[in-house]
Amino acid sequence: MKEVMIFTDCACSGNPGPGGWGTILRFGEHEKELSGGEAETTNNRMELMAVISGLEALKEPCKVTVVTDSKYVSDAVTLGWAEGWRRKGWKRSGGAPALNPDLWERLLELLKTHEVKFQWIKGHAGHPENERCDAMAVAEWHKFK
Repeated sequence: MKEVMIFTDCACSGNPGPGGWGTILRFGEHEKELSGGEAETTNNRMELMAVISGLEALKEPCKVTVVTDSKYVSDAVTLGWAEGWRRKGWKRSGGAPALNPDLWERLLELLKTHEVKFQWIKGHAGHPENERCDAMAVAEWHKFK
């Protein structure tokens, strides 16, 4: 299996509000940048879209390390929360509805195709790829101002 690094970040102006996401895929010496956004969204939706878009861009099953500053995404996958929400009919503990089930469903399906591990990093701490993804995300939400 090919080993791929995916770096992600997002930005929103208001939460909800216009938002964007940025993703860098790296395989050896090759890099590809992806970005997108929505006129009315949330920070967490954009964090999910950054990861989903990176994984969807892969043409074959890969070993993937996702580098993200989103505890929401990394913890929900690595600690099993998202799978638990799905098993409970997209309910959190206590019965409250889980947010973003449409995107979680997409992500959980992609995780069946690829071997994915998450690496959390502190955001806005000078990590070059995180800073680049942030800049792409900001440029995307500016399109909706």
